[in-house]
Amino acid sequence: MEASTAATAPRQRLGGFLRAHRERLAPGDVGLPVTARRRTPGLRREEVAALSGVSVAWYTWLEQGRVDTSRQVLDAVARALRLDAAAHRHALALAGFAFAPEGAATAYAPGLRAVLDGWPDSPALLLGPALDVLAWNRAYTAVWPDPAGVPEERRNLLLLLVGDERHQRVLPGWEPVAMDLHRHVRTRADHRPRDEGFARLTGRLRSARPDLGEWWECRSVGDFAPRTVEITPRDEGPPRPYEMTLLLTPQPQDAAILVQTPKPPVP
Repeated sequence: MEASTAATAPRQRLGGFLRAHRERLAPGDVGLPVTARRRTPGLRREEVAALSGVSVAWYTWLEQGRVDTSRQVLDAVARALRLDAAAHRHALALAGFAFAPEGAATAYAPGLRAVLDGWPDSPALLLGPALDVLAWNRAYTAVWPDPAGVPEERRNLLLLLVGDERHQRVLPGWEPVAMDLHRHVRTRADHRPRDEGFARLTGRLRSARPDLGEWWECRSVGDFAPRTVEITPRDEGPPRPYEMTLLLTPQPQDAAILVQTPKPPVP
């Protein structure tokens, strides 16, 4: 009985949240004709169901906390209810989903870009939770291949390290770095089991390097530890030591900054 209550409580909280927003909306708010008489406040359930593309019975069960929902359907319901970003994020959290605004997969706080630009001599990347490359500074493109020349769907640090020879020439000792980055990603993926970004990355890694199958099957986790690496600039100049550090940003951004600080030459 307790297990059943624990399982249905999040559904009931989501249902109550959606119902409250439905009752706040007037037909005119969503482009529906205004009628003289309404027995209940706000929109009717059948109106929200029609706007969301689901059946009235299913939407009723959703508000009653009787069914689970997919991310795609909940996004449609959020649009039908005219939820703002904060309310949309809260609805997704109640359903156990990570928030990623539609059409803004590369969005990030402007202040994080300023941090990257504040390191004129240190190559730096702004990374999403699954290590997708969101932004970079000039110092990065002076050493590494320019991410702007990589198709957006392949613009992922881990995917580039294991599958792109140009990146491997810049970082000849790429394997331990890539393995530790994979452990880092696995840690985040286990905390966000419904986030589709991690599943997409795993599929691309398997496709790019099927010979590293034991890596992708590995269940070990861990945070990425700072280390000294030897980097050969893309102009094939002499190798130079850099201190490589992964800095985590606070929630809800859940991004990270990979910064490579040049180390002074040993006298």
